[in-house]
Amino acid sequence: MLSEPMTIERFEGANRERVLRLTGPLTAATAQPFQNAVRSENAGTIILDLSLVPYMDSVGLGSLVGIYVSSQKSGKRMALSGVTPRVRQLFEITKLEPFFLAFPTLKDAVEGLTNAGSA
Repeated sequence: MLSEPMTIERFEGANRERVLRLTGPLTAATAQPFQNAVRSENAGTIILDLSLVPYMDSVGLGSLVGIYVSSQKSGKRMALSGVTPRVRQLFEITKLEPFFLAFPTLKDAVEGLTNAGSA
């Protein structure tokens, strides 16, 4: 069975946060490149735009949790944007939804993190 590829687009947000836009599923086949991409970032704030991630398997979810824990330990802020209904349902089923700071859109994430940083 061929796995669907994932691409990761990097860009800097309006307030110097790093945005990683993932396109494709986050699965066992794509988890390692995803982790490498996130861990190579040295920005204090990382937003993972998941609006183009149609689904995630348990390995993908585990890699996302691992990135979250690493971010917390290193004092970095991490937020999710554009979580699709199928991925949100996975967070709900696994009771992980409260752990992630999630915003409906990338714009909301940038604004929310900017306002939180200036409060």
